[in-house]
Amino acid sequence: SLRPDEFWAVEDVSFELRRGQCLGLIGKNGAGKTTILKMLTGLIKPDHGSISLKGRIGGLIARGAGFNPLLTGHENIFINGSILGFSQKEIREKYDSIVEFAEIGDFVHAPVQSYSSGMSVRLGFAIAVKLIKPVILRLDEILAVGDMGFTIKCLNAVRELAQNSAVIFVSHNMQFISSFCTDVMVLQNGRIQTLTSDIATGINAYMKCFASETKISGTGEVVIENIYLQSANKIKNNESVLEISQGSKATLQFELAFKTSEFIQHSIYIQIDDQTTTPIISYPQTSIRPTVITSSRLTYKVPLGIIDLNAGYYTFSLNIISENDRRSLCLTQGVAPFKILGKLSWGKVVRILDEMPMVIQNNTQGH
Repeated sequence: SLRPDEFWAVEDVSFELRRGQCLGLIGKNGAGKTTILKMLTGLIKPDHGSISLKGRIGGLIARGAGFNPLLTGHENIFINGSILGFSQKEIREKYDSIVEFAEIGDFVHAPVQSYSSGMSVRLGFAIAVKLIKPVILRLDEILAVGDMGFTIKCLNAVRELAQNSAVIFVSHNMQFISSFCTDVMVLQNGRIQTLTSDIATGINAYMKCFASETKISGTGEVVIENIYLQSANKIKNNESVLEISQGSKATLQFELAFKTSEFIQHSIYIQIDDQTTTPIISYPQTSIRPTVITSSRLTYKVPLGIIDLNAGYYTFSLNIISENDRRSLCLTQGVAPFKILGKLSWGKVVRILDEMPMVIQNNTQGH
């Protein structure tokens, strides 16, 4: 039994992964993802159950894991290779390709402790994919510190390895997960919440782990009230989260209550944010006009048109700006949450075709 303040970091987790599969291991911080990778590596022994691995295992579960910071990158390459069972000849044959992939140039002869976090990750990843070429590859959020060019290179390398390897990929970037993972496991408090080969279902389960928070700032001279989203294609309205099908038309309705004695000329800026509060779509202020006007209150009904968004969870941000001195009268974020239901695809915005594209076949017989 557990003692006070103890908990199971991983409990009753069971799965199987084969060559050609890439498992996206996702969940909130502290859900147990890294603990599972450490158990697969042998750094932690499970209290119950067993782990069966067939084939060489490699990868990165921490930035610069296994490097001696006092030694140079060159020395660490040979030490890591020797520990992994490679001969000096085998390491020399792969040395140039490792340095080239890592893109650290002459810094390979500098102590690793002088490297940036990105340089350490690049060298560690290069060793993993160029020297080890593991049958089982584990990656724990290592792409978060790389620049865009190196991230693309890593993703291409993972795709190539995944053809003949079993890959376990931990990331909080859902575009990476949807890009090349074949399966998704969502962990919550050390237990499996969802295990599926339907990537959209897995990502939606991950999004449900995060509660929507409303943030309000500005001078407070205006208050935004009674805001909600309407759509004729509404599937259901569950716990104040509107669920609509992909490609639906929608309308946003809200009221502005003025807390000052006189009316303030203002502009309204509306945008749709994703789960990470990153702006996805902005609507021009010129198209926003009140439909009902009283002495201290305005009612707005804004047609948003077709919501061409990828499947996922979204919220609105509204900013009321004074036209006189451009101060923010009220900025409200994380309101009117809604979920787009549909097939998950690459990218944030998905253009829905009105008609199916025409397919032209041109059969030419050669003589």
